[in-house]
Amino acid sequence: MQQPTTDSSASPTAPHRTRSASAGLSLRGLVKIHPGPVAALRGVDLDVGEGLFGLLGPNGAGKSTLMNVVATLIEPTAGTVLLDGVDVVRDPRAMRTRLGYLPQDFGFHPDLTGLAMLELLLTLKGVTGPKGRRALATELLDRVNLTAAMRRKVGGYSGGMRQRLGLAQAIAGDPRVLIVDEPTAGLDPEERHRFYRLIAEMAARRIVLLSTHIVEDVATLCPRLGVIRGGEVLADTTPRDARAAIDGQVFEGIVPDAELERCAASLAEASGGRTRILSAVLVEGSANRVRIHRTEGAVPPGFAPTPATLEDAYLVLMRTPTDEIPPGLRRARREEVTA
Repeated sequence: MQQPTTDSSASPTAPHRTRSASAGLSLRGLVKIHPGPVAALRGVDLDVGEGLFGLLGPNGAGKSTLMNVVATLIEPTAGTVLLDGVDVVRDPRAMRTRLGYLPQDFGFHPDLTGLAMLELLLTLKGVTGPKGRRALATELLDRVNLTAAMRRKVGGYSGGMRQRLGLAQAIAGDPRVLIVDEPTAGLDPEERHRFYRLIAEMAARRIVLLSTHIVEDVATLCPRLGVIRGGEVLADTTPRDARAAIDGQVFEGIVPDAELERCAASLAEASGGRTRILSAVLVEGSANRVRIHRTEGAVPPGFAPTPATLEDAYLVLMRTPTDEIPPGLRRARREEVTA
């Protein structure tokens, strides 16, 4: 693909660099307090290198706030964000000229064709190419597999096609950092896996932050992940290490639907509250496949050990008090790096 250029002139001032100009994205002590006061971020520390990094957490956990701080859309109350050693809190332009962003909700003009819509977005971003915007837009649409639909109106696009169009504008300008916020919400399985392949391709030689509440997104795509809850990053790890941290602590059994509530109470009472139901999936409308987390003691009757999944590890982090999270799971990677 031809290398795009920007219409805007270079910054008249040099970017502020720290003493350590290490490659990648480094977040230190990020705090964001909204009026109220509401603490959306509580001292976030993360180091993110090239490739895919998944930020996993429920709605309201602070994911979007963190993405907006990294993108310099909002200022943190405290802390620093370094991109390749440049402090982008002090010099937001150093991030904005190297950023591609696909937000969760992207507004398109339904009466414009895909090609016309993308050309408009490129104009708004100030991005062009050696052969002009039309040629660049055509190449970007080909890269996200929308060539056949580029002259169709966007109002007739499927959810997956709209996401691919959004991704085309996000990668325009060959960004160093690509932020993708909840990209697969609402997509059917086929569209979701098509989008997975595109995101994986875009991660080469880029820093890609994937923010999601869907565990499958991270399990499929990300060699590293952070789990955020209540504005705090509880784990900085890998899918394999997260599973290994609770290996031998997850059990599964079949519980009739009518007995599910009593079973949960009995498990909690027998273990002093340290046995928790992670998930209960209805089977054939009358029973539940129940997965529980238990760190010690005898295996409850009717349950058997089962291999841990990334979803199990995520649910342990979501449902366990901070001081009871297994040591190997909480901030696993950070402890390993700083040891």
